This record gives sequence, C-alpha cells and structure tokens, in this order.
Amino acid sequence: MPTIYRIETPRLVLRPVGPMDEAMNDDAVRSSLEHLRAWMPWAREEPSERLVRIERLRQHRANFDLGIDFIYGVFDREERVQLGAAGLHPRIGPGALEIGYWIRQSHVRRGMATEAAGALVCVALQTQHARHVEIHCDPDNVGSAAVARRLGFTHDATLRRRDTKVDGKPRGTMIWSLFPDELGKSPAREIELSMYDAGGAPILVRPDGSLDLTACMEEPTVLPPAEHDG
Repeated sequence: MPTIYRIETPRLVLRPVGPMDEAMNDDAVRSSLEHLRAWMPWAREEPSERLVRIERLRQHRANFDLGIDFIYGVFDREERVQLGAAGLHPRIGPGALEIGYWIRQSHVRRGMATEAAGALVCVALQTQHARHVEIHCDPDNVGSAAVARRLGFTHDATLRRRDTKVDGKPRGTMIWSLFPDELGKSPAREIELSMYDAGGAPILVRPDGSLDLTACMEEPTVLPPAEHDG
C-alpha cells in the first residue's frame, strides 16, 4: 500500500509538513491560538521558540516517512498560506486510523475542515485499507462534531471524563466511526481529489475500489547526456 504524500482537492493541498514550512506553520498557529487552545492540548504550549518549532516539524516529517504517524499540512492550492493541519493517526487499535484536523481561525465555517477530513477518509479506506476510521472530539466542540456528522460518521459513544479542559476540569470524548462498507454513502466520496505517492506519481482508484498503481511502477525516463561540439 503506497503512502499518499500529496492530496489535491478543489480548494486545498494536503502534504507532509517539514522544517521548511516553519514560517507558514507558525503564522497559522499564532493567528488561531485563541481558537485552538479550547480544543487542542498542544496549543496550550504555544507560542514556542523557533528552534523548538523546527524540531517538532522535523519529527512530524520523520514520523511520516517512517510510517509512524501521518500529519499533513493543509494549504491553499498555490501553497502560499497554511490553512491548518489534518492527520491520520494509527493510535486507536490494529488496522484503524483516527482522523484529526484543525483550520486557522480566519477560514473556519467555510467547509474546509470537512473537505480536508473527507479527503483523508478516502485515503484511509481506499488506499490504506483501514479497518475503520474514527473522529474523536470534545462534546462541546460542535464544529468538529458537525464535520463528522456531515461526512456520514456514526456517533458510537461519548466516553465520560477521558480528558481535561483548559481549566483543568474533566471532559468527555465523543467517538465517531465510519467503516469501509459505509463509504459509498458518505459525502466524502463526492469530493474530487487527486492523490500522489512520494515520487509524485498519481494513485488512481478504479470504480471497483481497487488501486491503479501503473504510474507508480513505471521506470523513469533517463535522457542521454547532451552532445557538445568540439
């Protein structure tokens, strides 16, 4: 199963983040701290120093390349602005993937979280053959829950007192799930997307759900050295 390194949707580009993205990543986080701190535990430690941010992004990219964890930056189509981040996290049991996401404060309520998360639903179930995918969120995070609902996830349970809020008080965790046989009815299937492997070759999904890896298997064309007069 090829790891998907680049995803293009009508409005977004999702690709692994690395240290070269530090400035864009910091801008996205700093502009959204008030928005993020309510829901993202890591945001409570921000802003951090530049070298700390670079090391964190180096680790994100290393984990992606090693198949440990898959954090994508969410960018505009020109890749001039980071609009957020999304991830596929293999931390909820064998064969299952948790989908996480956030969008910078200036771009919320535009459907971008749904577009990014929906693309990752297709990647997880069609190319990584996940047993199922889950979305976890705070019961008070109505925006995140709405994304899961719009994508056709089922609310399995709300686990009590599994985490803490910013003020230290306990909070619950909503568990939403989607299985491969439910993908056909999910609005995620309606998102137009293109997927590429680490070398930039396209990954195509056939109508029967199987993968067309023809472009990945092709040997690159090596041009002969140019001839020079004299």
